[in-house]
Amino acid sequence: MRLFQLFEALGGLALFVFGMKTMSDGLQRFASGRIRRILEKLGGNRLSAALMGGCLSSLLQSSGAASILIIGFVNAGLLSLYQALGMLVGTGLGTALAVQFIAFKISFLALPAIFVGVVLRFFSKRRRWVFFGEVLLGFGLLFFGLEIMESRLLPLGQAEFFRGTHFFLFDVPIVNVLIGALITLLVQSGSAAIGVILAMAGSGFIGFEQATAMTLGEVLGTLALSSIGAIGGTLTAKRTVFFYGVISVVSIAVVLLLFPFYLAVVSMVTSGHWVGAPHLGSLFSLSPPPEVFPAVTARAVANSYTLFSIFMALIFLPFIGFFARSAGKILPEKGDLDMEPQPRYLDFRVVNTPTLAFLQAGNEVKRMAQIAYSMVSDTLEQFYEFNAKRSTLIKQKENLLDVLQKEISGFLVLLARQAPAAEKSMEIPVLLSAVNELEGIGDNCEIIHDCLRRKKDGAVYFSDTAMDELKSLAKQASYLMNLAVESLDSFDVPNSEVIRELRKNLLSSEEILKRNHLVRLSTGNCTVIAGLLFIEIIAAFTKIGDCSYTIIETRRTIH
Repeated sequence: MRLFQLFEALGGLALFVFGMKTMSDGLQRFASGRIRRILEKLGGNRLSAALMGGCLSSLLQSSGAASILIIGFVNAGLLSLYQALGMLVGTGLGTALAVQFIAFKISFLALPAIFVGVVLRFFSKRRRWVFFGEVLLGFGLLFFGLEIMESRLLPLGQAEFFRGTHFFLFDVPIVNVLIGALITLLVQSGSAAIGVILAMAGSGFIGFEQATAMTLGEVLGTLALSSIGAIGGTLTAKRTVFFYGVISVVSIAVVLLLFPFYLAVVSMVTSGHWVGAPHLGSLFSLSPPPEVFPAVTARAVANSYTLFSIFMALIFLPFIGFFARSAGKILPEKGDLDMEPQPRYLDFRVVNTPTLAFLQAGNEVKRMAQIAYSMVSDTLEQFYEFNAKRSTLIKQKENLLDVLQKEISGFLVLLARQAPAAEKSMEIPVLLSAVNELEGIGDNCEIIHDCLRRKKDGAVYFSDTAMDELKSLAKQASYLMNLAVESLDSFDVPNSEVIRELRKNLLSSEEILKRNHLVRLSTGNCTVIAGLLFIEIIAAFTKIGDCSYTIIETRRTIH
């Protein structure tokens, strides 16, 4: 009988998690995809960042999903370390709001909400009503599952076996914290994890102290989920997870050190009811505790998580600026290139000072050129040995080039509106052209890399002659790219005749390689799939050479 009740409780858990997911999907669709646009316009204010993090967590009904999304935006260069830390701290506030909502005993609305939600979801013709029906359906399933969990766990909590298990497993706060983190990892949602804990506490399956410690573990679970999202990401993403980990661990450690005091504060806040924790006046008293009222335990647990989230935000939001400034010293960049998907030199506040602004734009374009050249070099290395780590690096550089193209172009357009001197205004088209060509070089490197990956995955064979021809063409394109980088880095522009001759040789090599390829196809020495990949790689290397030639010629013409 106990085993059957346990399976029913697990069925209630499944309904609860499914309801949370359904409501989350409905809310996201009902919001019409405005999340990304709002995030892109997010300012640098720490309070607005925390507010956005809270709204995102509430909308997704999952601090874990919100944290992974935030890390994804950091990887894409849409958020800085400063903004991301503020938003991650704010996700706890959004989860606290969702937990307070779950803690209300409104399970009597569950079945009516399911009925209305199904009617709207399957019989409405308007999209927004369909999405709203999903929200209502998820709402009903969530509370129906919560009611099932509480009712089935109630007799289990009174069983002697589980009472003995409580003594061994739930007596140490740090063990409860780890259990809470494990629950969060399993359901992959902070709100759902705390909902499960509320159900266990409301049924008497666990006590108030154990449930409160478990809610602290939700923060560790969210940290673990965000860490998974940062694997293979940029250095800024890793720095973000590191500092968020410091904030989370220190916050939990402080609360655990003052755990009796913390429980007393929660008990006092919860309408003055006794919920299993000593009052402040009797904190150090040895007298036996008064009677426990399980009816308010779930509300007290929800309040404990809310207080913890407010505490973490108030203590650490003022320090995120310090964390952002010290990130380079604590977790320094490895290598010569800064791979963070954001400008290093641009400052939009100096656009009104054209001389300084041109210097910043020039430095950022030079940095972009060095990254593009290193991307070409990495792509050439893949010919000799295809390396998964290098493959990830190439993708990061392509993403960085896309971000820099957008930022530098926007900066130069603003600079052009300031009506600088005539000799300076001529630099703007040169820099804009260089930025676009460098981004084109990155795109073609990505095409070559994709062809090499498909070659490796499909076990496609290139003959030794074909590989030698490709490497020869790649070296010619790489040499032109090197000259383009040097032309941007100095006032010495290569001679026009020399550059035209190099480009002519590159185009001539392309034609020779195509003819040789047709011969191999006709003699059966090359397969059709290998031939298609070969042609794509040739075309991409030729475009890299053309982009490099355009950069040099544009700069030479202006000079």
